[in-house]
Amino acid sequence: MKFDVLKSRKKQTIASAIMLFMISTMLLDSCVHDPFLDGDTLNGGEPTTPGCTNGGQVCFESSILPIFISSCARSGCHDATTREEGYVLDSYNNIVRKGISPGNASGSKLYKVLFETGEDQMPPDAPLSQAQKDSIKLWINQGAKNTVDCACYCDASLFAYNTAIKPILENACVGCHKTGSLGGNINLVGYANVKVQVNNGNLMGSIKHATGFVPMPQGSKLPDCDITKIQNWVDAGAPNN
Repeated sequence: MKFDVLKSRKKQTIASAIMLFMISTMLLDSCVHDPFLDGDTLNGGEPTTPGCTNGGQVCFESSILPIFISSCARSGCHDATTREEGYVLDSYNNIVRKGISPGNASGSKLYKVLFETGEDQMPPDAPLSQAQKDSIKLWINQGAKNTVDCACYCDASLFAYNTAIKPILENACVGCHKTGSLGGNINLVGYANVKVQVNNGNLMGSIKHATGFVPMPQGSKLPDCDITKIQNWVDAGAPNN
């Protein structure tokens, strides 16, 4: 009888040890996450980095943020409400907070996911263009800085549709206005669709955040120079040039 009691206690001890090991493993796993970054540390202790320099830096404010807001920070994905997989991609600090390895795009989760396919494709409705991926890659490799006020590189007198207007719309608008993601039932893919919105006044009304129009892009506004470019193009008759 005494032997049976000792044997039973030994089994209980082993079972308890296994249970404790499983619990500790679960707790450790729950604490594993991407390292969190403070945006200020990437900008020399300041919240932003001046964009008008001679270094040829990618402008986060006008070239990178619009891509994330248009294609990623949408309802059901990575906006402040949905927070899919814990990612909010609606501002500089949120974007660099995790998933970005400054100076190393190939090691950055938010860059690598852009090349996934099938169920893991991001954005899920359509991949980013190669030009957009290249911009994000260069921005990360340059240190993922919050470069702002980059209008010194913008020439509002250059407003041909294919070289100036189309890239602006693709970065800032198309993510929410394409087949599979027709925000407001508006499609901005292709010249013909854009021209419809020019003719009915919605394009300029929205990007200027005019009274009576839905302000676009959501949560931000295009740089003044880009708005002027589009206005100049519209005033010229919005040609497909």
